[in-house]
Amino acid sequence: MFLQIEDGVRLHYESSGDPNRPTLLLWHGARCTLRQWDHVVSKLEDHRFHLVRFDVRGAGQSSSGADEDYTFAKYATDACKLLDHLNVTQCHVWSMAWGSRAAFAFCATYPERIISAALFDLSIGKPDVAAQRSGNKLAREKQRAAGYVAPPLPDGWNQHRDEQSLAKSLAASGQVELASMAHKLTMPILVATGDHDPNLASSREAVQLLPNAKLIELENVGHGSVLMQPTLCTEVLLEFVERHA
Repeated sequence: MFLQIEDGVRLHYESSGDPNRPTLLLWHGARCTLRQWDHVVSKLEDHRFHLVRFDVRGAGQSSSGADEDYTFAKYATDACKLLDHLNVTQCHVWSMAWGSRAAFAFCATYPERIISAALFDLSIGKPDVAAQRSGNKLAREKQRAAGYVAPPLPDGWNQHRDEQSLAKSLAASGQVELASMAHKLTMPILVATGDHDPNLASSREAVQLLPNAKLIELENVGHGSVLMQPTLCTEVLLEFVERHA
């Protein structure tokens, strides 16, 4: 489905589950699409949630916009317009990696719309992509040694209609000082980050700044936790959200 935004952008989204249930808004990671959540959707629907997931403008199947509109502020406005379109006044939030940066800004900008937020793989500083790859390699080695076999990545999890627009959409992460927004996130916050994700140091820093946050370190997990360990991440998410439903 698509939502036409007044500036000409068509926002690609999917809505599933009973709209009378609590809404869970899903923010995808860098170079990902709303398909990244395919392995967890059925589990979430079974736990009495109305799910809303979308591709940020310029990513996935969402169309591109003006260069100056690739900002976290604009993504937050887009998300609010999507919620309004679906008649959702408040929601829970679940995000991963780059998406947790965007969701962090969304929660800070529209705190009245948020019941709780689960920000997985959160970094409020500059990400270290090389360290993320190294950490993922080590995490996968430990998972194999423990007998864990990761599921195949969902079809379409990284398929985009326009790679140039995708690059512009990701550049928004360098335009905002997230730490300065932390005091605005007074809702219950879960930060969950893998013990082999270099973002863990920044996640710890963020939890110290957030007024109502807790940190969970995910064992033998690297960056991109939901793709790497979807069942574990879903269990952690459900335990948190159901306390605040």
